Amino acid sequence: MRRIGALFAPYRWQIGVVVALIVTSSVISLASPFLVRAAIDHAIPEQNVSLLLWVVAGMLAVTVTGSVLGVAQTWISTTVGQRIMHGLRTRVFTHLQRQSLGFFTRTRGGEIQSRLTNDIGGMQNVVTSTATSIAANITTVVGTAVAMAVLSWRLSLLSLVVLPPAIWLTRKVALMRRAVTARQQRRLADMQTQIEEGLSISGVLLSKTLGTGPSMSGRFADTSAELADLEVRAQLSGRWRMATMNIVFAAIPAVLYLVAGLPATSGGMTIGTLVAFTGLQAALFRPLMSLLDVGVSVTASLALFSRIFEYLDLIVEIDEPAEPVRLDLDRVAGAVRFENVSLRYPGADRNALDHIDLDVPAGAQVALVGETGSGKTTLGALVARLHDPTTGRVTIDGVDLRDLPLSDVAALVGVVSQETYLLHATVRENLRYAKPDATDAEIEDAARAAQIHDLIVSLPDGYDTLVGARGHRFSGGEKQRLAIARTLLRDPRILVLDEATSALDNETERAVQQALDAARRGRTTITIAHRLSTVRAADEIAVLDRGRVVERGSHDALLDRGGRYADLAMRRDERVAV
Repeated sequence: MRRIGALFAPYRWQIGVVVALIVTSSVISLASPFLVRAAIDHAIPEQNVSLLLWVVAGMLAVTVTGSVLGVAQTWISTTVGQRIMHGLRTRVFTHLQRQSLGFFTRTRGGEIQSRLTNDIGGMQNVVTSTATSIAANITTVVGTAVAMAVLSWRLSLLSLVVLPPAIWLTRKVALMRRAVTARQQRRLADMQTQIEEGLSISGVLLSKTLGTGPSMSGRFADTSAELADLEVRAQLSGRWRMATMNIVFAAIPAVLYLVAGLPATSGGMTIGTLVAFTGLQAALFRPLMSLLDVGVSVTASLALFSRIFEYLDLIVEIDEPAEPVRLDLDRVAGAVRFENVSLRYPGADRNALDHIDLDVPAGAQVALVGETGSGKTTLGALVARLHDPTTGRVTIDGVDLRDLPLSDVAALVGVVSQETYLLHATVRENLRYAKPDATDAEIEDAARAAQIHDLIVSLPDGYDTLVGARGHRFSGGEKQRLAIARTLLRDPRILVLDEATSALDNETERAVQQALDAARRGRTTITIAHRLSTVRAADEIAVLDRGRVVERGSHDALLDRGGRYADLAMRRDERVAV
């Protein structure tokens, strides 16, 4: 609750103004029953036209003033609530952006989306209206109770019998709604995941080729049915409470008329007092029930807040350095060094990388080869600081990557991975994503370097062609070349090519390889390759096995040695290619 309150702290002055408006409006509205009593007991029976006009004018003034103050209060409170929602959404999104790759491999994409949309969206009503609703209803309830006591303290005591059952029922419903809300959010996350998995391009291709469409529809139907059942339970619980309270509040006026009508209990009460009192007692129902409803909403929303705060409390594993080292990016040579580097993923029983020592001189081309799972991609990911080593360090020009600002690392290191991801946007927007201020000429130069410019201009809309969801409008080789162009547009000092030509046919691979050869001039390049034919021109080849460097040398030297590299070449039947 302290953390929820802290969300409102920056807006204390605005909330104070809203509370002042609410109190003013509530106090003014309390004049209505007294005006009614004056009209019934004096103005109408005594035919006092002057008093009647003043009473009618007072009634209109109360209504107009309350309406104007209500508009102002709604504008301020809604603005504050939406700013809080905006800040919370932005904080969660930004915090998740800072999480390591490990978090995203462990977490379902639908779960993340659900918390950002469903959970925060579910809190909107609470955040936007809770503070003002509490202030308004408390003020109205207290003011109404005072006015009732002034009119008749005996009838006021009688009216208080409604409070104990109302509070007991509200508490019971609130706890039930909190449990139901937590279950609803989990099922919504499941549904979001099923939508993402079943209706994405990749998911549809998988379901059509495996014939799993009916089973996926069945899973979705089960989740949807459970959500519907939970919503029915939540609504019924609130409805039973409302029905019970309606009966209690409906019985109170009848008892009041009985008490006022009996000579022994009337105490000389006038008709105007009775009418004004029953009007107040009826008016008390709405703010009292609203106040109790707020309690239910706040208690239920704690399930949502706990899920959001859980994400905000995630530790950032790859974080900005406390005292960053600033380099002149234009003068960085690009020498990369792995010094006794080991890395073990959480929960793993062995190191993914084990005591790696490797020098990549500035401007050199070093290739990493080995069987699947040998640690090639992990070693390359360390250069882009997608992971941090468990022990040892990775340096650029002698500076530990952990001491460099993340923005500098991103500017220095360009990565083209084997899994190409393209945005659902135009070709131009996809390329400019790497460098927002890039000119059209720079974009076209990068596309030419990646051997993709001619294809783009041949499209009906050229660079304004929509790529489509995840780039499925393009072939694998075309997507790979677009990714290469996007990286080259940034002009990084260090290139990490993780199977960058794996999706290309032989002819296209040769064209892109020539472009990469030109792009690598003056840059440090770390190439991760499965096809050994793509690394024969490297200055040095490092062979990895179970996270260790077991061989190093040039292509010819490693073949002559007849060791692990030569064995890989023979087993992949690349004797001619190498």
